[in-house]
Amino acid sequence: MHTNETKTLLILRHAKSSWKHPECSDHERPLNGRGKKDAPRMGTLIAEQNLIPQAILASTAERTRLTSEAFAKAAGYQGPIEFYEQLYGGDAAAYLSVAKSVSDQIQCLMLVGHNPTCEELIEVLADCYDLMPTAALAVIDLPIDTWSDLSVSTKGTLRELWIPKELEPA
Repeated sequence: MHTNETKTLLILRHAKSSWKHPECSDHERPLNGRGKKDAPRMGTLIAEQNLIPQAILASTAERTRLTSEAFAKAAGYQGPIEFYEQLYGGDAAAYLSVAKSVSDQIQCLMLVGHNPTCEELIEVLADCYDLMPTAALAVIDLPIDTWSDLSVSTKGTLRELWIPKELEPA
């Protein structure tokens, strides 16, 4: 059965992290004050846009965990957040590999990760280069029926790129 459906991929870069604790490893850095405001702001925006993902997959880093949890709560996302080591330090191919494993019943998937990979992923999938500052959120429409069809040769369309600093105050 061929349905000519599209899938939607949301790419969220973690919110601004704190450098106040030099004893923390990169993996363990928490969010700073701005990050704690921006993550839920993006969740509220996604709810307003009626784009709440059906699955959220995030890096295992503390800042991505905190970002995805604050985002999910503000968006009204009810499902689990799954954490993948490959999304911490992985390249675009690693991110695609994680996305390919998602159930095809999921129409809208969110990946929460890091730069430069978030920017690289947009470049690979939407054939455009955009900066992804912290808590930036990209929406890419993908011309695929199944997530397993996702590859570096998939050419999607960047529908939106929201950057917290450019949004109206909440």
